[in-house]
Amino acid sequence: MSRSLGFAPVTVAVIAFVFALDTSSAPQKSHSDQHLRNPRISARIDPADLVTLRGNTRPEANSKNDRGPISGSTYIEHILLLLRRSPEQEQALQEFTSALTDHASPNFHQWLNPAEFGDQYGVAQQDLDEITGWLESNGFTVNVVYGSGMMIDFSGYASSVRDVFHAELHRLDVHGQAHIANIRDPKIPAALAPVIQGIVSLNDFMPRAMYLPRAEFTFTNTQGTWHAIVPADLATIYSLNPLFAQGLSGQGQTIVVIEDTNISNSGADWTTFRSQFDLNAFGSGSFSQVHPAPPTGHSNCNSPGVNSDEGEASLDAEYASAAAPSAAIELASCKNTVFTFGGLIALQNIVNSSTTPPAIISISYGECEAINGATNNAAYNAAYQQAAAEGVSVFVSSGDEGAASCDAGATAATHGIGVSAFASTPNNVAVGGTDFSDLYSGTISAYWKTSNSSNFGSAKSYIPEIPWNDSCAGVLLATLATGSGIPYGSPTLCNPSSGSGQDLTVVSGSGGPSGCASGLALTPGVVSGTCAGYAKPSWQSGLFGNPSDGVRDIPDVSLFAANGIWSHYYVFCWSNPEFT
Repeated sequence: MSRSLGFAPVTVAVIAFVFALDTSSAPQKSHSDQHLRNPRISARIDPADLVTLRGNTRPEANSKNDRGPISGSTYIEHILLLLRRSPEQEQALQEFTSALTDHASPNFHQWLNPAEFGDQYGVAQQDLDEITGWLESNGFTVNVVYGSGMMIDFSGYASSVRDVFHAELHRLDVHGQAHIANIRDPKIPAALAPVIQGIVSLNDFMPRAMYLPRAEFTFTNTQGTWHAIVPADLATIYSLNPLFAQGLSGQGQTIVVIEDTNISNSGADWTTFRSQFDLNAFGSGSFSQVHPAPPTGHSNCNSPGVNSDEGEASLDAEYASAAAPSAAIELASCKNTVFTFGGLIALQNIVNSSTTPPAIISISYGECEAINGATNNAAYNAAYQQAAAEGVSVFVSSGDEGAASCDAGATAATHGIGVSAFASTPNNVAVGGTDFSDLYSGTISAYWKTSNSSNFGSAKSYIPEIPWNDSCAGVLLATLATGSGIPYGSPTLCNPSSGSGQDLTVVSGSGGPSGCASGLALTPGVVSGTCAGYAKPSWQSGLFGNPSDGVRDIPDVSLFAANGIWSHYYVFCWSNPEFT
């Protein structure tokens, strides 16, 4: 059993909703928007008449880090080209998606399959043929044209990327790490602009897993007793036990956790976790690892093997099973290509599959909007839109760096407020993280037993929650340390009179307003320039506690996720010695 704790997996929050899913039948779909799928490429493709796809260059691609162009003979596999539906199609899709959850609508729960989605809301077949023909005539290989009519997977040489998209690929040295990226925004022929949104990625910067392992620990120390969270505690604190008692534990549901790694030993840790914490008493459940192939075309999903993100994958799979012991847990992973996150490939292949999609998809990776790039941001929104139309609920971690997602991993926030592009779309549920208040309020004995049950549970009931904030800027930490509750000035936690300021960190539950879903940041990694956030969705307007700021705010739901700052964290099984 691992002595690690991680950011609460998104799947923990996801399962709170799995029992409420309604897959009952409803009247037949009452509309068809196929008339909106009209060809929109009307001019001759002139390679000299170009438009720039702005906001698609990483901030690290600058003269300071530039180490020159890569060889033109370098072959780049599985680049994703994101297409653009017409404004009329976009409006119709938003209206249809809203109707799917409206009990009064004849389209209530009338989910689409990928072919229906593409027929109504994808780029016209004539335009798809035009685009694929243009790519192939310029030396690229078209691998997959997704049924959604919104994404094309293609491969080609670096020289073709340079000549066709006018985006030379360079080697970079970023803080001692080698990377590849385009050094300027790509360009496309103006004739294709109505139907091409952009290239999802022309760099090898990959999103990061949203979990923070805790170092070695003991359950008692000079500060008192540490109360680690196990499945039995989760079930007590969040009232899952009454559902389990009714036989509602995820039967018939499939939960897919999207990863870019496999789990070693064929999932033996998952089995050990269930056995150790007696989850089999509530349901049989199952675990499988899959590498979802595209429905047609060349395979673009290879097994990634096991890498350093295995801890995230183990945590996600195990706690999905903890909250829904009878559900089928499916770990879907694809190997990262040079420029494409394997998790996005897996997601695309799943929502475009001809088989019945899962009820729930969980994603615990992220990158801030202002760095991720306009097209990459739009790619996740498009995938989540399709998932919603198919009846798939996508739950995404809001992050673990407070309101400073562009400063992930840093010791201080220097880029201002920024949120994760993976979580900020209006078509997913963003899941935030909290901590428990018992230590701060001195009420430990009211919420914890002095001994464990046979399944290691010791929580008595729901425990009031507080923000998860490891930062020295946290008011509660400042109050505990100095009594003043003032985190700034000197001497304080952030500005100690002596010492190194060990609490300088941005580690916290993330949230905030969408600020740079589209547009171009004038200052790298900072919401600035032409940056614009997603508009506030109707279901957030007027909601108590949600600011009237006109933009999408995250998270939507939150639950315990902290990594021990107030003596609580999740325990999970992870035995791979290479990474633990």
